[in-house]
Amino acid sequence: MVITLQEEIKQTKPFSSLEQEAHLSVIRTAAILADEVDQFLKPYGLTGTQYNVLRILRGSEPGGLCRNEVRDRMLTRMPDMTRLLDRMEEAGLIVRSRERDDRRMVSTRISAEGQRLLAEIDEAVQTRHKSRFSGLSESELRAVIEILAKVRQSG
Repeated sequence: MVITLQEEIKQTKPFSSLEQEAHLSVIRTAAILADEVDQFLKPYGLTGTQYNVLRILRGSEPGGLCRNEVRDRMLTRMPDMTRLLDRMEEAGLIVRSRERDDRRMVSTRISAEGQRLLAEIDEAVQTRHKSRFSGLSESELRAVIEILAKVRQSG
C-alpha cells in the first residue's frame, strides 16, 4: 500500500487543495531524491550540484561552455556559479581558459580527472536511478516525465 504525503508528514488536517498537495508532494519527492544523491556522492568528494556541473560539461565536449551557459543548464538555480567553478577548478575537476578571439569569454571544460570521476560513478548512479524507480512501469515513467514537464511549462 502506498503511504500518502499526508500520512508521511503526519499532517492531521487535509491539504487546502489538490494543487497544494501535488506541489508539496513534488517538493518532498525532490528533496528525498536530492538527499539520496548527496549521500551517495559524499564519499567521492562531490555534491549534487558539482555532479550536475560535471555532467553538463561532459555533455558539452569538446567545446566547453561559458559560466552563464553552465548556469542556464543547471537543474537547480545557482546564484554563485563563479565561486562553485572556482572550487571545482581548485579540486582539478574542471579547467577554464580565455578564448583567443574574445578575451572576455572564459570557456569551462571538464578535466581528465572530472571525466575519470564520472566514469567511476556512472554505473552506480544508473543503478540507483533504476532502483528508486523500479516500482514504476515504462509507461508510468513516461507519464511522470510528461506530467512534470506540463507542470514546469504551465507557470
